Amino acid sequence: MSEDKNGNIMRYAGLASTWLVSLLVAVWLGYKLDEWLKWKFPLFIILLPVVMLIALLWQIIKEFGNPKK
Repeated sequence: MSEDKNGNIMRYAGLASTWLVSLLVAVWLGYKLDEWLKWKFPLFIILLPVVMLIALLWQIIKEFGNPKK
């Protein structure tokens, strides 16, 4: 039981760190793109994290949608 609980904790911790790093990279990349294009409206700093969130939610649905047998 303890092994299973620790495995789940590590699984969720890995998932949380993946989300954090992915979103930080998306925001940073959006910032750099907006800076490079010199646009007044921060389009990519908004758009890239939203696209990343959709991709990450899709990953969560695929991973946790099917119960393990």
